[in-house]
Amino acid sequence: MTETNLLHNLALQHVSNVGDILAKRLIAHCGSAEAVFKEKKQALLKIDGIGTIILNELFKKSHFVDAEKEMDFINDNKISVSYFQDDSYPEKLKHCIDAPILLFSSGNVDLRNKHIISIVGTRKITSNGIAFCDELVEALSPYNPIIVSGFAYGTDITAHKAAIKNKLQTIGCLAHGLNQIYPKVHKKYMVEVEKNGGFFTDFWSSDNFDRNNFLKRNRIIAGLSEATIVIESAEKGGSLVTADIANSYNRDVFAVPGRTKDSQSVGCNNLIKHQKAHMLTTPLDIPYILNWQLEEKIKPVIQKQLFVELNDVEKIIYNYLKENEKQQLDVIAINCNLPIFKVSSTLLNLELKGIVRPLPGKLFEVI
Repeated sequence: MTETNLLHNLALQHVSNVGDILAKRLIAHCGSAEAVFKEKKQALLKIDGIGTIILNELFKKSHFVDAEKEMDFINDNKISVSYFQDDSYPEKLKHCIDAPILLFSSGNVDLRNKHIISIVGTRKITSNGIAFCDELVEALSPYNPIIVSGFAYGTDITAHKAAIKNKLQTIGCLAHGLNQIYPKVHKKYMVEVEKNGGFFTDFWSSDNFDRNNFLKRNRIIAGLSEATIVIESAEKGGSLVTADIANSYNRDVFAVPGRTKDSQSVGCNNLIKHQKAHMLTTPLDIPYILNWQLEEKIKPVIQKQLFVELNDVEKIIYNYLKENEKQQLDVIAINCNLPIFKVSSTLLNLELKGIVRPLPGKLFEVI
């Protein structure tokens, strides 16, 4: 994008009452953001959604003054800018009607040929929620997904840390400009995130921090990903908004069920009850429902292993399957007296070692 194009797109993004949908409509009608500002007012009034109030606001010189200041910030801090029609713009986000016309980022994000999932949930995550999130990311790591979240307290930072631990890319979607970080206590994780991932936002450096920004930020979390996973949620919360947005984009939503009297499970249970989310009881539900496949270059190496060392849990499950042939995941967990998330992650490890294979209907057997 040229400096001139960036300036005009920033100016358009800065206009009050012109949201992302109307901005795209203006660009489609005129051909570019620059052409919008050169178009005759009478011609613009014919565009659906444009009235005299917006028209008068559109041509204020202050938009270009502020746009130039933001350009200085972008250039001085080497911020990456993606235009919604560019190849560099996240592909899945392109298909969201209200995605921003400009997306700002920092770090080293590589979205090419990657599975991308968002993990969200309550800021008051429980120890069970943390354990499930850690197990989930670890179990999915062979598929090399990018983990997206909001870099907030609780579930968000748990997901980012799990991604870092498993050497996966992670993206923090921010509810403010790239000149600050919230919460400040998470500043210590910024370097690690940007080493193999980064931060996305459509807010300017001049935007004041406002809690209402989180709701706007959530559309990017949902839009970047092929699926959104809600780990824990109270009856009301921002993660439920993200789930609703993901549903509106026709993306898959998963929710981890919990006990009916647990306050941080009410939201997830309701998503499942109202058929707004798949029930997520094991990490293997993700690749099964999303039809993920392990990279072919991994499989032949694994299958040639003739002598494989197994840990204690792997031995229990392997011996059970060897004696009982094809068995479902839930049945294995019950008969081996193991938690279902531990069984699912262990089965994936056994699959990677080439001694167990999955079958339709969530069945597993020894090869």
